[in-house]
Amino acid sequence: MFSLRFSRFALLVFSILVGVSGSVQASDEDTLAKQLANPVADLISVPFQFNYDRGIGAGGEGSRVTVNVQPVIPFSLNDNWNLISRTIVPLTTQNDVVPGSRQTGVGDIVQSIFFSPKAPTAGGLIWGVGPVFLLPTATDNALGANTFAAGPTAVALWQKNGWTYGGLINHLWDVDGPMDVSATFYQPFVARALGNGQTLTLQVEGTHDWVRDTDSIPVSLIYSKVTTFGKQPVSLAGGIRYYVDSAPGGPSGWAARIALIYLFPK
Repeated sequence: MFSLRFSRFALLVFSILVGVSGSVQASDEDTLAKQLANPVADLISVPFQFNYDRGIGAGGEGSRVTVNVQPVIPFSLNDNWNLISRTIVPLTTQNDVVPGSRQTGVGDIVQSIFFSPKAPTAGGLIWGVGPVFLLPTATDNALGANTFAAGPTAVALWQKNGWTYGGLINHLWDVDGPMDVSATFYQPFVARALGNGQTLTLQVEGTHDWVRDTDSIPVSLIYSKVTTFGKQPVSLAGGIRYYVDSAPGGPSGWAARIALIYLFPK
């Protein structure tokens, strides 16, 4: 019943957004779509990403809705380098993950900082490196690790002939807190520009927990379209994902995602 209500809500929101949106020039749409496919592009964006997961908890009866607010803000350091701040603030509601209970609140914030050259290499490589931090901001112990962690992160990609392909990776170790953390997140992706601001993306958002030797490997297929609300450029996205491997107590099976991304081109 919960998944059905969420599906109807997601469909309604997506239909309303498409219905009230206008259009921008095709060349502008395609330029913004290409920048969105690049995690270290010189583009301010504020995504609101709605995720639905199920099969969670010891008995596999739990479900979770997470709204990730993910502002991406680039800063120019000099003529050759940018600093890109990428923040993920999870707002979560979950049912029966802890049997017979419900939790709603803020989860742990993930903050990444990339130092990235403004121009690709001679071979067309776009890259960035920097630190990543896990901040113990969860308002309920069931929504986070209650542990500060930090580590390195890196991204590399190529964009050519309408294709974007590459990957992002980070690793977190606990610095202070009650939980042992040693986890690698990896996100290989390939995106195909379809024209008129449309993009189809296939990606993995895998995590290997080295402490518990477990894996969570969801594979996602996401369609997105750049358009406008009045004069405000936005991207609308929606898709599905499937967990080909799940950590004990973690999400499993099919899941869904929709997103609204506000764009602020320079």
